[in-house]
Amino acid sequence: MFILKRVVCVGGTIVPQCTALSVSNFSAYSCVRSRKRNSPYSSVDSERYSSLVKSVMSSRVSSQTPESLQTEDEHVYGPVVKAATPSSRPEMRVPKTLHPFLHFQETLQAEEPESGPPVRILLNRAGRSSVPSVTRILQQTLSPEQIFYLERWKRRMIAELGEEGFKEYSQKLFRQGRLFHSAVEDILVSGATWKNRNPPETSEYPPEVQGYMESISHVLEDVGAVRATESTVHHDTLNYLGIVDCVARYRGVLCVIDWKTSEKPKPFLSNTYDNPVQVAAYAGALNNDGNYKYQVENGLIVVAYKDGSPAHVHQLSSELMLKYWTTWLIRLEEFTERRSSHASSSFEQMR
Repeated sequence: MFILKRVVCVGGTIVPQCTALSVSNFSAYSCVRSRKRNSPYSSVDSERYSSLVKSVMSSRVSSQTPESLQTEDEHVYGPVVKAATPSSRPEMRVPKTLHPFLHFQETLQAEEPESGPPVRILLNRAGRSSVPSVTRILQQTLSPEQIFYLERWKRRMIAELGEEGFKEYSQKLFRQGRLFHSAVEDILVSGATWKNRNPPETSEYPPEVQGYMESISHVLEDVGAVRATESTVHHDTLNYLGIVDCVARYRGVLCVIDWKTSEKPKPFLSNTYDNPVQVAAYAGALNNDGNYKYQVENGLIVVAYKDGSPAHVHQLSSELMLKYWTTWLIRLEEFTERRSSHASSSFEQMR
């Protein structure tokens, strides 16, 4: 038996206390020695690895270098095969044939004077009904993402306006665009500047386009030396055609100008979707059309707004035009491949 003494302070008086404990309260198992467990390294051939243990214990720094470690790993496990790093971007396609954007051979010695009325070559489908237009080619080579967003917008508009309402809305937009282009052409062909126009003339425009005309007023002040309006261009080699809105100088630089209308602001070039590709396609066709004795390297996209707010102007430098020209060549190749595939399948069905 063990006797334990302790001191307790009660109300300022120190009182010693004793506690008796029996030996039987202590576990007898603490005195029993546990059995020795077998080490997992007991079966290891110590003589085989003795040199390795000595090398490790004799120095705190490994004597092996990264090169020797790699050599040892390759000997034991084989050479390391590195997988290619997955690219976050899809592989960029390049055109099979990079047709030139400019065609200087015939135009350098036969440059047209900038004076005189603007040229307007009307579209004549006689004999070339199978020649695709720029608009058609771009519409039939939209990316899956573009198709998705276009269809989603269409479904949303139909849900809001109904089938007939959406059809009327589309026709209204088409009519507004046609009237707007006609009004701009009247000003450019007349040779009158927006500053010198007679105020009563603005009332002659339909109400649908008066806001658009006010929107581009600051742009028209910088447009001069108009060389073509609403004129057909045809690429003699690539065999496609289009109608350019305007070819003129904007702040002294000769450009293919595309007039656009929008219900939403488009302050950035990326907001214009395929419009830069369209402008590059028109310019490339004009540069390779024998009816035009000059070359155009720059482009301009003007986005007008119905409420009269200032239009956004997007200038396309010669470098940007070459970039979008390459994109156009790819889209044109896609269109040609799809049309050839469709023609082949139709021929097989007729057999």
